[in-house]
Amino acid sequence: MFSSFFSAAPPVDPTAPNFHSVTTNVSDSDLFGPLEPKDMEWACAGGFVTETQTFYIIADDGRNIMYQLIHSSVGLWYPTLQFNCKIYDPKTGESIWKSINVANFVTPPPGLDKRSAKSDQCSITYQSKPGSDHPESYLLSANLGVDLQVSLEVSRPATAPGWKLGKGPKGGFSYFGPDLEKPEGYVVHRFWPLTEVEGHLIINGKAESLTGSGMFVHAIQGMRPNLVASSWDFHHFQSKELGGVSAIQMEFVTCDTHGRHGAGSGPVTVNVGSLVINKKLVTVTGRTTWPGEKDESTIVSKSTHLNNILDPHTGYQKPSELDVEWSGPSLVADAPGTVSGKVFMDVGDVDQPKGLIERVDILAEIPYVLKAAVSYVAGTKPFMYQWINPTKIHLTGPEAIAPGLSEGVDVEGRMYTESTFISLIPEKVAA
Repeated sequence: MFSSFFSAAPPVDPTAPNFHSVTTNVSDSDLFGPLEPKDMEWACAGGFVTETQTFYIIADDGRNIMYQLIHSSVGLWYPTLQFNCKIYDPKTGESIWKSINVANFVTPPPGLDKRSAKSDQCSITYQSKPGSDHPESYLLSANLGVDLQVSLEVSRPATAPGWKLGKGPKGGFSYFGPDLEKPEGYVVHRFWPLTEVEGHLIINGKAESLTGSGMFVHAIQGMRPNLVASSWDFHHFQSKELGGVSAIQMEFVTCDTHGRHGAGSGPVTVNVGSLVINKKLVTVTGRTTWPGEKDESTIVSKSTHLNNILDPHTGYQKPSELDVEWSGPSLVADAPGTVSGKVFMDVGDVDQPKGLIERVDILAEIPYVLKAAVSYVAGTKPFMYQWINPTKIHLTGPEAIAPGLSEGVDVEGRMYTESTFISLIPEKVAA
């Protein structure tokens, strides 16, 4: 799949485009790409590929849960499988964090297809219920001893279909390298924008029931992480108000090695997201910002760091505030128009953070072989900030979607955010 494993041969024209964004050749009115069954299958590709399935949940009692399985291939080495689970209670500040290498991973498990996976420690089992109010679901199970056991059903409402940006087999992909037929690497994301969750946890031998809502993302990076991007932002807002609201957004900033005019013409900012209102997927947004170019797109899909402060713990300029925006055409057939959303979240400064779950040293958490392949690159010092805070989203759109939307509605909820810095790129630090 790659023209070379560690580096590509230089293009004939060194100023030729060497990055092709997911929004390229996708019109503003055609951003929604329905998921096909194959989109949700485990690829388990070789080369240098990191594949994740991640379930983010905001429980009705306020707890934040992440359930994640990672398949990492590093060249000719045998793939590493890692399971991560984090449960954070903002009321008490207590956090449970489990990160283990799993054994005997298999996909598909006997009697199932490759949308399911199983190991000795955890499993992700896909279920199809066509024609029902929840036509698809995943059963999540993990047994990590008396400390933590997980048993949850994550269901997708029929009114909130899964999506990728752009239709067809290449929908959702951004490609790296000058030759689209032989890319140096790629990034792809597929989403369930709203899930309903129920089940139970067993923590230190005590069973607890759990209900909530969330989202699911299946992501693949077909390239060394430090070559894909200098930074990532991910936002996940949930509310029970207005019939059920979910707002998700993912943004990455390429290194300056990839851009419209070859090496040195980046960094390029790629952002995709969606809004669910009244339990309906109402818009999908996507926007690419190229350095030095004016964007004529009518779509707004944007994550902004405000009042950045140097964090001596990481060496990065962390935001004190976050501004997240969506605006795109309505996907609801009987409610044409534009749907917009905006969230502002105060995450505090270094000494007095607000809603900070953890400042994650990524090299301390990832498998050894992946760490070795990433850390040798000069300047690579990846850290992730995780926050969750009560906040509100301001929504506008056609009145037919939800009462009051035409005048604008403020919806109270909670937003979980990950801001990941991978390398000290001046353009990102100054953003």
